Amino acid sequence: MSATLQDDGLLITAAPGLRQAALDWAEHLGEERRLAAKTLEAYNRDLEQFLRFLTGHLGEPPSPAAISDLRPADIRAFLAHRRTQGAGARTLGRQIAALRSFANFCERRGIATTTAFSSVRPPKQPKSLPKALSISDSAALIEMSEALSEEPWIAARDVAVLMLLYGAGLRISEALGLKREDAPVGTTETIRVVGKGGRERIVPILPAIRRAIEAYLDVLPFTLEPEMALFRGARGGALSPRIVQLAIERLRGALGFESSVTPHALRHSFATHLLGRGGDLRTIQELLGHASLSTTQIYTSVDSERLLEAYRKAHPRA
Repeated sequence: MSATLQDDGLLITAAPGLRQAALDWAEHLGEERRLAAKTLEAYNRDLEQFLRFLTGHLGEPPSPAAISDLRPADIRAFLAHRRTQGAGARTLGRQIAALRSFANFCERRGIATTTAFSSVRPPKQPKSLPKALSISDSAALIEMSEALSEEPWIAARDVAVLMLLYGAGLRISEALGLKREDAPVGTTETIRVVGKGGRERIVPILPAIRRAIEAYLDVLPFTLEPEMALFRGARGGALSPRIVQLAIERLRGALGFESSVTPHALRHSFATHLLGRGGDLRTIQELLGHASLSTTQIYTSVDSERLLEAYRKAHPRA
């Protein structure tokens, strides 16, 4: 007997015992592990794809016993199937991580036990270095954002948002998630930021950022209650990330910058410039809100690349 059930966007085709395990696992990730919404959505989709593959691979919807009987060859067959669908190394690596998590969950609950996932190495990940702007280009981007807008309050808003991305290293979701009561004004020197997975951190705010936010609030044509989003759209609603992305696209065109210049590139630039000026990795990790130091260590490669590029351009024998 098999069942197909859709619960909170998760479509599961499996025997009832495994179907319920999948739903319980998704609930565990969201409520106990507190995974970010996008990560949880991706993990759910990964499991859904795997169970759908197993249904065709085994000739019937998988049961807990089928999970226990899995061999490494079955996992490799799934990875090969996903490659034919265009999945890259990063996607496949994430899918292996999601399926290992599900297998561990099933083992802890006494539902199924398998070593097939741990026996398969994830695909080698391509190295991808963040694209950081130079200090002068970062400043030019922020200055141009004020010049391009016809509405003074929107110009002030865009400057304040970009200052938080570059001057404080915030993710765009973190900057737009700030409430009016969180605004660093007056003598406030730090803000509390809620990042990925609900992790909180304290971020210092430079006087220039504080002045930019105060200037925005001075000309904002809307009255904000303390619990309302700090940054507003043209019609008064909460500012959408897409509006910020479009603003960056216009700035790129005006300044002749490459397509790699995005809102997130300002956060990369924040970290790269800090490292280049002597900041230590552990401090930068805390400022960025990275759960693991290994995530922050990529900036050592970025800074080395920038040094090499400067050397090649300047040294007469390069």
